[in-house]
Amino acid sequence: MKTINRIICSLLLAGAYSINAVAQENQSYFLHTIEKGQSLYSIASMYGVSQSDIIKLNPGSDEKIFIGRTLRIPRNAANVQKETYHTIEAGETLYRLTVKYNVSARAICDANPGLSAENFRIGQVIRIPSTTEAKTIVPVETQNNTMVANNIPGPVESRCRDMHKVKRKETVFSISREYGISETELIAANPELKGENKIKKGTFLCIPYPKAQTEQSTQSQAIPTDSELFRENRKETERFSTIKAAVILPFLDGVSKSESSRMVEYYEGLLIAVDSLKRTGTSIDLYTYNSGPENTSLNSILGKSEMKDMDIIFGPLYQQHIKPLAEFAKKQNTRLVIPFTSKDNTVFQNPAIYQINTPQSYLYSEVYNHFVRQFPNANVIFIEASQDTKDKAEFIKGLKDELRNRSIPMKSLKESVTVESLKTVLRADRENIFIPTSGSNLTLIKILPQLTLLVREQPESRIHLFGYPEWQTYTKDHLEAFFELDTYFYSSFYTNNLLPAAINFTKTYRRWYGKEMDERYPKFGMLGFDTGYFFLKGLARYGSSFEKNMQGLDLVPIQTGFKFQRVNNWGGFINKKVFFVHFTKNFELVKLDFD
Repeated sequence: MKTINRIICSLLLAGAYSINAVAQENQSYFLHTIEKGQSLYSIASMYGVSQSDIIKLNPGSDEKIFIGRTLRIPRNAANVQKETYHTIEAGETLYRLTVKYNVSARAICDANPGLSAENFRIGQVIRIPSTTEAKTIVPVETQNNTMVANNIPGPVESRCRDMHKVKRKETVFSISREYGISETELIAANPELKGENKIKKGTFLCIPYPKAQTEQSTQSQAIPTDSELFRENRKETERFSTIKAAVILPFLDGVSKSESSRMVEYYEGLLIAVDSLKRTGTSIDLYTYNSGPENTSLNSILGKSEMKDMDIIFGPLYQQHIKPLAEFAKKQNTRLVIPFTSKDNTVFQNPAIYQINTPQSYLYSEVYNHFVRQFPNANVIFIEASQDTKDKAEFIKGLKDELRNRSIPMKSLKESVTVESLKTVLRADRENIFIPTSGSNLTLIKILPQLTLLVREQPESRIHLFGYPEWQTYTKDHLEAFFELDTYFYSSFYTNNLLPAAINFTKTYRRWYGKEMDERYPKFGMLGFDTGYFFLKGLARYGSSFEKNMQGLDLVPIQTGFKFQRVNNWGGFINKKVFFVHFTKNFELVKLDFD
């Protein structure tokens, strides 16, 4: 009998330890639901943790992550005092979170510019600022069904219904029973009791209202809904009588001639955009600064008095300049448009940033989505290049995973394959899409002759060639083959010298500056015009409500498309626009624009 009792006690202790371990574990991480385009790198960047830390909590996530699945994200001990992240659970409201974390609704809204009543739902992760970071006061309940402004304190009510002076030999258990509350409630009201075996005689303890009574009291008051709180904390739209814009790029002094000329071309295109808007009555003050080479400090520029008044900044070029400029923009609540790099992760933590060049994982995700929409009945044949494949390895891997998930058939052949071997992989019931694993011109030179012969010998087969943005550079060399092979390539930027907008801009640029734009892609003059016109036109039309209304701009860019999406509730925006350029068998050049 004693043995059985010992076993039962051991099991109970083990169970208690297990429950405690789970509770502790739950406090050490929160849950993130994976969304389209996110990678382990981008997710780690969002929360300021390392990829290895995520992998430890989620074995196998280094090999594959799936849209819709949840990841355990470790809480970064270094950031506990500054902020925390909360995964919204069933039944939670914005009001409940203000009470739980003792911060105001305004503070939560300010910390999460992307949060709204519409997307406040289960599984969403939001940033909770610390109480020292949040400068506004906790929202108070409504009185007489009238909402009290969040920055006006309501009447102070004591959370203690009584104060108890501890007598000799009294314990937490005996005191809680005396007042009809639980030990947990008593300790919660008196945090100094945590971990204490004894309580000192003569000390005073706060006796809280019983939980049931507190809940009943709370329910009897008019608690604001999510819609009411978000509406209450919505900032008033500010209109700009004059838009103040800064350009910070390396133009002179220690910068390579090639880099400097492309930065000058970008700036020249932006100047044409400013002129076009001024002709329509838009008032713009443009300030231009030379950032110098990458090892130069930006402090002298950021210290200028006029910089604090900027509504928008375009730049920089160098990676080393992004962090100080992004921190300045966030502090000053100034929009920062980064036109060039796609590899910086600042956008995942900074709501001020617009990243024009799409991060790779998001770009590829958009391409995969558009590919299966364009070719729902495909038979995909990958042509394995003999060199220069490293750059496209991630793209090919992801595309194969997407095709496999959708049960789309695929095969692989060497680039040295014969026409007879190519014929064996064709399917009459499907569209046959050939995709080389390298985007280099050398690979095109090797595979185009055989594919052209295949099309001529199999005219009844539906055959396409699919490829990459850099093919724009080689179009002149392979134009006839591209048309004959019914070729597609994806790109987030594209222009055609036959398009009216491109013709007009090229003429204007030549007239203004007496020169032609650089032949490389993207054309930086057009990039400068498109980015300048989009953002300055948007600010002129919508003012500080630009972010909520930018999808309604409906502008037709010359080269660069814009489809901005906020990366999370507290971060900035990335550009997810992708085109498919199609060389048809009828010798037409079509830009497919996906919604």
